[in-house]
Amino acid sequence: MHGLGNDFVVLDNRDGSFSLNLEQARTIADRRLGVGCDQLLIMKPATSEGADVFMEIRNTDGSEAEACGNGTRCVAAHLMDESGNDAINIQTVAGILPAVRHTAGMVSVDMGPANLGWSDIPLASKVDTLNVDVTAGPLSDAVAVNMGNPHAVFFVDDAEAVDVDKWGAELEHDPMFPERANIEVVSAIGPDRFRMRVWERSVGITRACGSGACAVGVAAHRRGMAGRKTEIVLDGGSLFIEWRESDGHVLMAGPTARVYDGVFDSSVISV
Repeated sequence: MHGLGNDFVVLDNRDGSFSLNLEQARTIADRRLGVGCDQLLIMKPATSEGADVFMEIRNTDGSEAEACGNGTRCVAAHLMDESGNDAINIQTVAGILPAVRHTAGMVSVDMGPANLGWSDIPLASKVDTLNVDVTAGPLSDAVAVNMGNPHAVFFVDDAEAVDVDKWGAELEHDPMFPERANIEVVSAIGPDRFRMRVWERSVGITRACGSGACAVGVAAHRRGMAGRKTEIVLDGGSLFIEWRESDGHVLMAGPTARVYDGVFDSSVISV
C-alpha cells in the first residue's frame, strides 16, 4: 500500500502465526532483495481497550519506529475495507490513533497532540523548541516538534533548491537530537500552503511523510506563518493538516492506495 508514494509492506500477524527478526525485516524492505518499502507495518492483536489492532512499525534498517501517519492511514483503509466500518482505532507505541474514512477515498487520522517541550522531542539541552540552534549548509534555526517521533522543521525561501539528501543525512545525526530526527525542508507557496521535502530518520528521502506533514503544520502556525489548517505539498501530493485548538490534537487527511496482495516464500519469512 502507499499514501502519496510513501510505500509500505503491510503484514497481517493478528493470529500470531509468525515472528520477524531484524534480518528478515531488512530483506523484505530491500527494493532489490525483497518487496521494497519505506516502512514495514505489522498488524498484531490490540492490547489496549478500544483499539482494533496494534500496528508495529519497522524502518528499512529493521529498527522500530514510534509513529507513521501515512502508514496508519493505509492500515486503517485496509481494516475499513475488511470490516465495512468507516472508523477504526489503531494502537501504536505512540498511543491509540483514531482514523475515519471520508468521501473521495480520503482517510484522516487523529495523530494525537503535538509535543513541544524540549524534553519531549527530545533535545540534548533545554532550549526553545521554536528556535533550535542547529545548522547544516543552508539550513538553520529549526522548529522542533514531536508527533510520536522527533521532527526538525527548517523554513527556507525555496525548498526545491536545497540538497536534502546531503543536509538531511547530516542533521538527522546532529548531537542536538539524541534519538536522531526526521528533517523537513519547507517553503511557503501560498496562503496556508507549504512545499515540504523530507529526510526520514533511518530511511532517507521519501515521497511523503505523514507525521512530518503534521509537524510542518504545527511549526508553521507556531511561527505565525499560517492558520491552524494547512495544505502540505509533498513529492507525492498533498496532505491536509489541522492543528485543533480545542485539544491540541493534529488531524491529517489524504488518499491511500492498495497495490497488491501476496504471500512470501518460506525462505523469506516462515511461520
